[in-house]
Amino acid sequence: MPNFIDRRLNPKDKSLGNRQRFLKRAREELKRAIKDQIKSDRIVDVDTAHGVPMPTRGAGEPTFRPSPGSGIREHVLPGNKEYSAGDRLSKPESGAGGTGHGAGKGGSDDEFQFILSRDEVLDLFFEDLELPDMIKLNLKETVTFKSHRVGFTTAGTPTNINIGRTMRNSFGRRMALQRPSERQIQAVADEITALEGDAASLEDSRRLKALREELEALERRRRRISYVDPVDVRFNRFERQPVPNANAVMFCLMDVSASMGEREKDLAKRFFVLLHLFLKRRYERIDIVFIRHTDEAREVDEDTFFYSKQSGGTVVSTALEEMLRIIEERYPAGLWNIYAAQASDGDNTSGDSERCAALLRGQLMGLCQYYAYVEIIDERETEIFGSTDNGTSLWRAYRTVDGDVPNFHMARIARPANIYPVFRKLFSRQPGVRARN
Repeated sequence: MPNFIDRRLNPKDKSLGNRQRFLKRAREELKRAIKDQIKSDRIVDVDTAHGVPMPTRGAGEPTFRPSPGSGIREHVLPGNKEYSAGDRLSKPESGAGGTGHGAGKGGSDDEFQFILSRDEVLDLFFEDLELPDMIKLNLKETVTFKSHRVGFTTAGTPTNINIGRTMRNSFGRRMALQRPSERQIQAVADEITALEGDAASLEDSRRLKALREELEALERRRRRISYVDPVDVRFNRFERQPVPNANAVMFCLMDVSASMGEREKDLAKRFFVLLHLFLKRRYERIDIVFIRHTDEAREVDEDTFFYSKQSGGTVVSTALEEMLRIIEERYPAGLWNIYAAQASDGDNTSGDSERCAALLRGQLMGLCQYYAYVEIIDERETEIFGSTDNGTSLWRAYRTVDGDVPNFHMARIARPANIYPVFRKLFSRQPGVRARN
């Protein structure tokens, strides 16, 4: 049985196996440190390497050491020029040397910085996060099929015949059955021709008769053993295998009316960035569509989406209608995994919130894999609206959708520190659902 040894090196030229063992042993400490750092850092810094301070306690490698209480050891270490065997050493003063923790003099155990790569940081941060009901809702990662070669078969269409394998089978069968070759038959025929041209003696006549019988037997055997027999023919065998759909599109919808100030837009941007990082771990290609709206909606680029100022009223349904139009034109649900995140302060024109809920129930949620709505509220409103269903008309309308549609979730955000707990709540792994590897 072969043995495989992983000799890849990490950036510090240490064994990758040692690094992985350390990550496993110190996983909880690393997770705690990463969470603390990310809470204080910007969200854009999540996608970078991190230096994590690790206490020396529990970080040492296990080693074998002789027991100090068994036997007597008398030896002098190499390089010693001051002491001889049997010398008595005075006891160090309190706090001096060793690993004492007294103030002033003496050393102490220092923490060391363990550098985590970008992938390791994301793995720790997203370790217990998965899209809800991943298996039950079928994320359409296998909606397309492609034919793959899976060997050979004895039946098939002429276009799929494998000439190389067929001729190898034919050659092996002819060798096994000893089918006469063209060279053998030609050699016997040439010898017959030479004998027929010479003066015939009794011995030559006998030889000529034997050669003619041999030639007749060779030709008969050659006709009986065909050059290519149906048993030799092999066809390429194809099977349709599912191909993971690596395409995803992320729709970012945001209200940019006057009620959405810089604080609200900054919180919305942080949530969108975090959602993008999460989806980037699952899909090779992610398209992002930015839709901003006041009383009318339009698709814009990222800079315009976050930084351009616009005035007007608020009609949220226009953004949902624009999203539907773009899906129909560019992102058919059968070929794309569609995710949407909507950020708003909850303001909406009277009567439009019910239309938004109807659009979500009737059309959008049948196309989307997941839809997240975050409502950005004032910090002073946290105590009032943080844990109740009371709030704006848009929040109340969306609550009816949240109760009926399993892949729709909503939450409130008041300050940057709320983004991470809200994100983990929205995308937490659902009970009873086994995550895919």
